[in-house]
Amino acid sequence: MLSNHLQNGIETAKLVWSRLPNSEETEQEDAGLLQRSDGSGTESLDYEVVENYAYWEEQEQRGKLYIGYYVVVKWFFALLIGMGTGLAAVFINISVENFAGWKFALTFSIIQKSYVAGFIVYVLINLVLVWSSVYIVTHFAPAAAGSGIPEIKGYLNGVDIHGVLLFRTLIGKIFGSIGSVGGGLALGKEGPLVHTGACIASLLGQGGSTKYHLSSRWLQVFKSDRDRRDLVTCGCAAGVAAAFRAPVGGVLFALEEVTSWWRSQLMWRVFFTSAIVAVVVRTAMGWCKSGSCGHFGSGGFIIWDLSDGQEDYSFEELLPMAIIGVIGGLLGALFNQLTLYISYWRRNHLHKKGNRVKIIEACLVSLITSFISFGLPLLRKCSPCPESDPKSGIECPRPPGMYGNYVNFYCSKDKEYNDLATIFFNTQDDAIRNLFSANTIHEYSAQSLLTFLVMFYSLAVVTFGTAVPAGQFVPGIMIGSTYGRLVGMFVVNFYKKLHIEEGTYALLGAASFLGGSMRMTVSLCVIMVEITNNLKLLPLIMLVLLISKAVGDAFNEGLYEEQARLKGIPLLESRPKYQMRKMTAKEACGQRVVSLPRVVKVADVVSILRGNEHNGFPVIDHTRNGETLVIGLMLRSHLLVLLQSKVDFQHSPLPFDPRSGSRPTRHTPSEFIKPASSKGISIGDIHLSSDDLEMYIDLAPFLNPSPYIVPEDMSLTKVYNLFRQLGLRHLFVVPRPSRVLGLITRKDLLIEDNEESATVELQSTSVRAWRRDRSVSTRNGDAERPLLNGLLVQGP
Repeated sequence: MLSNHLQNGIETAKLVWSRLPNSEETEQEDAGLLQRSDGSGTESLDYEVVENYAYWEEQEQRGKLYIGYYVVVKWFFALLIGMGTGLAAVFINISVENFAGWKFALTFSIIQKSYVAGFIVYVLINLVLVWSSVYIVTHFAPAAAGSGIPEIKGYLNGVDIHGVLLFRTLIGKIFGSIGSVGGGLALGKEGPLVHTGACIASLLGQGGSTKYHLSSRWLQVFKSDRDRRDLVTCGCAAGVAAAFRAPVGGVLFALEEVTSWWRSQLMWRVFFTSAIVAVVVRTAMGWCKSGSCGHFGSGGFIIWDLSDGQEDYSFEELLPMAIIGVIGGLLGALFNQLTLYISYWRRNHLHKKGNRVKIIEACLVSLITSFISFGLPLLRKCSPCPESDPKSGIECPRPPGMYGNYVNFYCSKDKEYNDLATIFFNTQDDAIRNLFSANTIHEYSAQSLLTFLVMFYSLAVVTFGTAVPAGQFVPGIMIGSTYGRLVGMFVVNFYKKLHIEEGTYALLGAASFLGGSMRMTVSLCVIMVEITNNLKLLPLIMLVLLISKAVGDAFNEGLYEEQARLKGIPLLESRPKYQMRKMTAKEACGQRVVSLPRVVKVADVVSILRGNEHNGFPVIDHTRNGETLVIGLMLRSHLLVLLQSKVDFQHSPLPFDPRSGSRPTRHTPSEFIKPASSKGISIGDIHLSSDDLEMYIDLAPFLNPSPYIVPEDMSLTKVYNLFRQLGLRHLFVVPRPSRVLGLITRKDLLIEDNEESATVELQSTSVRAWRRDRSVSTRNGDAERPLLNGLLVQGP
């Protein structure tokens, strides 16, 4: 009979799970949906260097002094990103702690006379803070909603989402986080801090914000998408380092979770940026210890010291610790699936009704959260205070108007405390500190912990996806630490050993839930060690993370991947799909290719740009015997710049003759760069006269003469890896070449450095002396001779 009940339960669970939308169904329903709810779209980034005339002219003018200046400015920008992100984190934490401190101090002082009046004040303060947050997001910065990590992950994967890295998004993220976290919602400020660091890095990289007249031409050095990608990576690491005071964890987070492209030079700058953040945060906390920051004390910046916790563990404890990992994987996967289901419903039904509905929704969630956090502790009976230990420094109960461990809330006697209020009626940082605390074995009852787990888990699921800045690190830690402490209570009662600490199991539970939901391993492990200051727990944290991630992967993808797919962000994951092994490049590429002749009529360019949304066009030319040759790739954004400037229009339909002399360069590479997260120029912004439409443009000086190409029968798996690892936007698929010009080996790439050619940190944008010595006439000749000469043939 028991086996029949168990089988029926398993079948019921499978049925319920199957009715929830999975990632594949969502992907099919959102296929082609690259339009966000706020009206902004997505566009691929150009990480490839366009080596055209303007590029080579600029490179020839740069000497060794500029190269040194370029490297120094990179490190200087890393310093500015670290300082800016650290100061932003300090401001957010001080504001949140002071708002929460004033709220709880005022509420505790009022409930000494009337709990009804205290409840009304508590609800109103939370409501005002949440309303301010959602109003800022809906009316000023729509891209500031959510954690921002899926969007930043998409940006570093090669997808630019309009509005994500703008100045108003930065402002909305900072002040919106203060309102949403200070208002007591079941969310954190750690994810928004990652987005904040990325915004600061992007704004510094493009010299500020021209729209709000906060720009400087002295900072406008890094104008390519490649350089901005490196800066945004530094900003992401700085955000994690500032949120958790974990500089090494910030570096590993950027490496493991958000970036798709990495190299050793970038590692150094990211590490330097995280170190600067740690110095800024530590300096600010030292200054606040003097009492200059109001209610801000040891809280705010997450660090829960467990150095005085459990010293050792026995072999018998590994089984319950493994069970914690399994629970974390199951609850984390369920959390991802439920949030995906609710977010899908919000995007397709609720949020389409306008900003007023978003504001009402957030305010209703705030009211529900306030009712639960204030009302449930009233239903819980108080417990007598344990015997006080002078060495612990913990006082039971806390004095009136104070919050922390052993909160006296609706208790009839003085020497009593409310264990549910100690978790619920508290800031999240202090609640986690209470759950992690050592030498407090009998502080919480199993009933209170289970009540808090169910209610806070439900609140976290409902709150996720509202139109406020929201992170999931701290809610995940609270959920995991609750069931971890429950398991710890069972272990203490079962094994009857004095050295076992419930706080240690709470830490392992927090790590397991984050691993089961976000699917991070290395970075999360280091972050948990850094914030707890206990290296002895490293093997146990590794154990629960591996188990929870393995269990979670059996059901669905990580939280950020699921949300990115729901938002229509076309992420290229680290591994190609299995079915790609049986496909070729020819089968995957689009059959209809829109090409341009080398000398094209302006009217034809306008017609082509209005007739399709392609962002890259092959440029073809013809030899004297009529053979068709591909001479390069022309980007849509470059065509729009040429149409807007009009300076390269010509009356003759003949191409430029390199033997007539050097063609003057009328554009610099910076003119073709689109500001980050902006929509750039559109064909509707360009106004041409009838005479302009009859003119011609020679595209040879502006195209990319050396695009990447692959043969048509290359497997799609190899194409996928090449495309993702190089950060490409376009890739030519060509027939099998008819002949081979040469063969490059490792030996051919080992160029010896000498006094004339110093190694510089300019990636592929650097030009060595031997390359600069190439004559201009040779390159002019290359304008007529295609890069793929002898390799491309006219397809059938």
